[in-house]
Amino acid sequence: MAAHRRSTDDPVWAKVLIIGLVLLFLGLVLVLPLAAVFAEALRKGLQPALEAISNPDALAAVKLTLLTAAITVPFNVVFGLCAAWAVAKHDFPGKSLLITLIDLPFSVSPVVAGLIYVLVFGLQGWFGERLIDHDIKIIFAVPGIVLATIFVTFPFIARELIPLMQEQGVSEEEAAVSMGASGLYTFWRVTAPNVRWGLLYGVLLCNARAMGEFGAVSVVSGHIRGLTNTMPLHVEILYNEYDFVGAFAVAALLCLLAIVTLVLKTALEVAQPAVRGRSGH
Repeated sequence: MAAHRRSTDDPVWAKVLIIGLVLLFLGLVLVLPLAAVFAEALRKGLQPALEAISNPDALAAVKLTLLTAAITVPFNVVFGLCAAWAVAKHDFPGKSLLITLIDLPFSVSPVVAGLIYVLVFGLQGWFGERLIDHDIKIIFAVPGIVLATIFVTFPFIARELIPLMQEQGVSEEEAAVSMGASGLYTFWRVTAPNVRWGLLYGVLLCNARAMGEFGAVSVVSGHIRGLTNTMPLHVEILYNEYDFVGAFAVAALLCLLAIVTLVLKTALEVAQPAVRGRSGH
């Protein structure tokens, strides 16, 4: 009986062709556009690019982007841990509905997400008059930007942790509880260490999406320079004003932040098996 043919037994020309097509595709749709962004940003030299980034409006956009990510990521960490714990470790009525709701932002357009918050918190929205009476501003302000960003990013951490927790099962938690450990102690001492790499990976993805979100934030921000413009919105404004060097300089900075995220992601992927090997898992 002939041995089963493995995928690694494919002809050399087939492997070269497949790998070549992948590299060509990545070069055309990823590397070349990124290189074009940096080339355009530096078209008139380094000094004009630095001046565009150090512009007060650009600095305000950078600060708002980082602030939004700094609020969004911790919120999603708490939500992701709670949601993953509930879905993976417990059975309850409505579990499938909860999973569907977690995945909802993946299927809803970010623009629609922004419109939802305008409908709820805008001047003519459900709570608009009450918010005005109490001098609370959400739409066209930082709270609206944060809420819209949370909406589009909250599945990332939960979706990283749910399959990981499901794969690990509940045997270790049950053993800890049988030895008298409390639920909170079991979570921090047993569950959390087992999912720390998945959590960090989800945090990186969530942070990258939070900094780069455009659609939902564009709807709720009002595009107020120096106040409610994040980096993607600032890039759009500069580009529409034909300030190409400034637009691409800020875009290049945003790309650098994304590249740092990818480097950290790769480092985690490399470190994870190494740490597991040293720990004996």
